[in-house]
Amino acid sequence: MKELRCRDAGFDCDAVVQGQSVDEVMAQAGPHAEDAHGVDVTPEMAGQLRTLIRDR
Repeated sequence: MKELRCRDAGFDCDAVVQGQSVDEVMAQAGPHAEDAHGVDVTPEMAGQLRTLIRDR
């Protein structure tokens, strides 16, 4: 299981996105960033977010 914590990305948010793979986590992180934070995930931001995904 992989996870990305919103706080690790610099947001004041307790959300944790989980998935079986990095791609699965990223597929959920984009919509969360847009809905919860009003942020469009650019390719550059996606690259940075990928580095923050950890094994659970």
